[in-house]
Formats: sequence, C-alpha cells, structure tokens
Amino acid sequence: MTDVLIVGAGPTGLVLACDLARRGAAVRIVDRSPVPPRTSRAKGPNARSLEILDDLGVAGEVLAAGSAPLPMLKYRDRLPVAETDPWADSAPSPDALYDRGRLIAQWRLEEILRDRLAGYGVRVELGREVTGLAEGPGGRHADVTFAEGRTERARYVVGCDGAHSSVRKLLGIGFEGATAEDQVMVCGDVDLADGALDRTRWHQWFDEDGAVMLCPIPGTRTGWWFQAGPERDGRGRPLAPTADGFRRLLARHTALAGRTLTRAELLSTYRVNVRMADRFRAGRVFLAGDAAHVHAVAGGLGMNTGIQDAFNLGWKLGLVLAGHAGAELLDTYEEERLPVAARTLDLTSERLRATLEAIRRPGGGLDAAITSDTTGLGVGYRWSSLARGRAEAPQAGDGSPDAPDAEVRAARDGERPAPQPGDRAPDAPCVDAVTGARTRLHRVFAGPGTTVLGFGPGSAAALREVAAAYGDAGVRTCRVYAAHEDRAGSGPGAAVVDDEGHAAAAYGTKASDGTGTGKGTSTLVVVRPDHHLGLSAPADDTRSVPAYLRRLHGGTRPAEGSADRFSGIGGRRR
Repeated sequence: MTDVLIVGAGPTGLVLACDLARRGAAVRIVDRSPVPPRTSRAKGPNARSLEILDDLGVAGEVLAAGSAPLPMLKYRDRLPVAETDPWADSAPSPDALYDRGRLIAQWRLEEILRDRLAGYGVRVELGREVTGLAEGPGGRHADVTFAEGRTERARYVVGCDGAHSSVRKLLGIGFEGATAEDQVMVCGDVDLADGALDRTRWHQWFDEDGAVMLCPIPGTRTGWWFQAGPERDGRGRPLAPTADGFRRLLARHTALAGRTLTRAELLSTYRVNVRMADRFRAGRVFLAGDAAHVHAVAGGLGMNTGIQDAFNLGWKLGLVLAGHAGAELLDTYEEERLPVAARTLDLTSERLRATLEAIRRPGGGLDAAITSDTTGLGVGYRWSSLARGRAEAPQAGDGSPDAPDAEVRAARDGERPAPQPGDRAPDAPCVDAVTGARTRLHRVFAGPGTTVLGFGPGSAAALREVAAAYGDAGVRTCRVYAAHEDRAGSGPGAAVVDDEGHAAAAYGTKASDGTGTGKGTSTLVVVRPDHHLGLSAPADDTRSVPAYLRRLHGGTRPAEGSADRFSGIGGRRR
C-alpha cells in the first residue's frame, strides 16, 4: 500500500515528496497535466524556502540556475525616474546564510525537484486526475479514484493541487474569502528583441492609465516575465490577454516599439483572490499550498508558503508512518500552519495596499511590497502544543499582549533576545570538532531527524543518554563547545566548536565562562526536523527533554495502530 499519495506536482507537492522519500516512506505523486508545465509563474524561493531547499540538497542547483533579486528601475511617462534595490542594505548574517530570495522560473525549480525525487526512485505520474475520495474500511486508509476509473489505496493523501483543488472540493471543505474583480493583471512569458532592455534590471512603468512590468527570466537570453494592467473594452471591462494586446501595452507605456515583443505565451489573467480553507485536514487527507490558501501576489509568498507547508507536514507524516509518534501529531499541522496562512493573507493584502498607494507617485514601485516579513525567516509557532517551554509565560508574537521578561530585558539592553520554543532555529558558523572544517549548525540539522544540541560541559551526560535512548529513532546529538573548552572525551554524535561565539549568542546560552572550567550554565536545545525549536532547558533538567522526545520518537507501536482524531474523510473534529 502507498504510504502517502500526493496530488499535484508543483513546488509544494514536490518538496513534500522529496522529504517523505528520503525518510523511506512509500510515496507517490500524481498530476493531471499530461506533461510538466513550462510556465514561469512564481519568481522564486524566498530566504526561508532556500533554507528548506538547502536541507533537501538542491539549493546549490537553484542558486546556479537562478539569479539574485534585481534592482528595480521605475519609469513615468516612458522616462526613468528612480532606481531602487530593496536588498541594498541586506547581507547574510551568522544566524541566516540566506538574506534574500532567488529569481528562478517555476518550471526550472520544479525540474530540479523532480530530478531530486527521481534520485529516490520516485517519478511524477502525469496525466492522472483524481475524481473521487473515500475512507476505507475501519478508517485505516483512503481510497482514491482516478479519471480512468481505477481506485487505489493510500494511508494518507495530500492535496497540493492548487487553488481549484479537486481534493478540497471532494472533501467538501469551504474556501471562504473574496475575489477583487477590479484588481486585474495580465501576465505571460515573452521574448523581446535581443538587447532591447538591460537584463540587470526589473523594469517597471507605472502611469495613471496603466502599467507594464518586465523582469528578465534567469537562464534565458531574451525571455522576460510580462505583467501589465489589462486592455479594456468600451465599457471598462478587462480584455483577455493576447500577444498583440501585449504589444499595444508595450508601445503605450514604454519607449519600446510593439514589434520588440517577438513571442508571447502562457498568457493568463490574474485577479486578486484572498481565500483560505476552513480546515487543512479531514481524516487521512490534508491540504497544502494553494489548495489551502490563496492571497495577493504582493511579497511573493504564494509558492513559498506552500513549500513551508510541505516542510512542516513531511516530518510529522514520516514519524507517524515510522511508528514513532501517534497520529495525533498530525493535528499539529493544521494547528501550526492555519494561523500562518491567515497571517499571510493579512500581510499580503497590506503589502498590496502599500504597493497600490506607492505606484500612484512617480518613483513608486514593487519594492513597496518587500519587507523583512516577506523573507519567511520570522515565521514561528510559539502558540503550538509542540512549543514546550519550562514556563507558560506569554510569548511575544503569539497574540499575547506581553513578551516574556527575558525578551523585554534583552531588548532594553540592546541584546538579541534568545529564540523561544516554536521559533525558527538560528544558524551559526562553527568548526567541526573532529575534522577542523568550517561548517554551520544548519548543516548539522540537515536531513530527516530531530537534533539535540548540548551547550556547556554539563550537557555531556544528557547527550549520552539521549543518544542511547533515541539514536535508533532518528534523534541526533551535537555537542557545541565554546572556543576554550576542553574537548577531550567527547561523547557520541556530532561535535562542533563555536569558535566565534555565534551559536551561544544566537541561542542565548552561556555555555562556559571562557576558561574551560565549566562554571557556566549548561543547556540542552531540541531542534525539530523542520528547524524550529521544540524546547530549551537546563542540562540538569532530567524530565523536559525526555518527555518532549517521547512525544516525537518514543512510540513503539506501529503507526496503523493509532486512531485518527477525525471521523471520516469529510468528518469534523470530535
């Protein structure tokens, strides 16, 4: 029997398939398209998605195939009036290797992910449309019916099949929201005559009666993303996009002749939709990506939110399928990702409003949509039942009115506050204690496992106990040494040297007093497989870390012995 059947082979489905396949799950991925789509669509992964692609082992290919975000050259009345580089003041930091996203055509990103998936022996099954879903006997699997009449069985199904998701419709899940009929844009992939425009700039013409935007497509010599306000008929209704219409728009708003546009394909009309599914799980079926939420394009968070949905769900399915965790762990997917989706709808709507306001003035442009929030690096789950602190203090950012005392003091003293359970786990440069090679904490975290970091000499015994109890269940340990600590007799697992102190600073630990005497505080930090903190506790706390790991890795019963907390494929919570 298939463990997980993924419906939809866009970036969301492919990331989920890669993550599950590397965990040894029996995964299949189907798509109703007869051939892989060639559309460019999304302009690329943001900084957080690059971290995920790095974990999957494909970031190098993505970086090579794409380009850095480009400065934006803004025009008015056909003349250049301003140039802005939204990333001019940004740079990689010790806790974040990627400070910005990458421009890459979506079809090229999908190609890279398909190749990665094929390395696990899994290939996309094209031309397969899902037409039916039913719960199997005893609720132990889902039966999936395809257009050709075949019915196949899977333990779990994930709908990653876009805004018009067949899976969501078959489940009867609501997709509430609104469509802004007056906010319309025509889009397509075009070729311009060689040398017509500088390909080191994203060109943006904003006039009172319309707009044209042209961004070069990486990996092509003459290819561009074309976006524009539509042509309209005598009654003000938007006209369908055509190649000739694109040429007229080009001639009207730019200094280029219409014949400069030599090819136009994959033409589409985009209307701002702000909608979200009222639940992300029904029995053994899940929704992810655009199947679960759609929003304004401002900020470029559509594809990225889907990739991050997949990374959240993949490790949870993997642990349940392996029999380490009960099926109740899967409830935390909706618990964590639905609030993130809701906030993303609000964020992108606000960024769209800011952009529409900015372009009314000469020199305004799409840079108004870009903020630190659109990098994805600040997304966390402090409200989650998987975010276990030693105290139940209110957490900043979780909707509570007050931040914990420690965060308030850190901000007052000009220090960076320590990450809280649920936050993204910071990266940090360090040195491999055995080989002496430069590495990073995110390299230590990479792969399908939970990681327990130990700061300070007092963490050694606890790390040995973790390795003995959970080393065969996908839990890794890593001792983080301060620069002057004695490294003799290090225990099992990885060991790194925090030679510049970035790891201790990022995690708010005082692992050593700098003399190697071990008089500082020793700390254990549990990092989830998706690089979010589970908890941080003193190394002499003998209960918190084992209790947390038991929830994720302590089960020995087979996954199919766990009862779902939902009734029926289309059932509601009990």
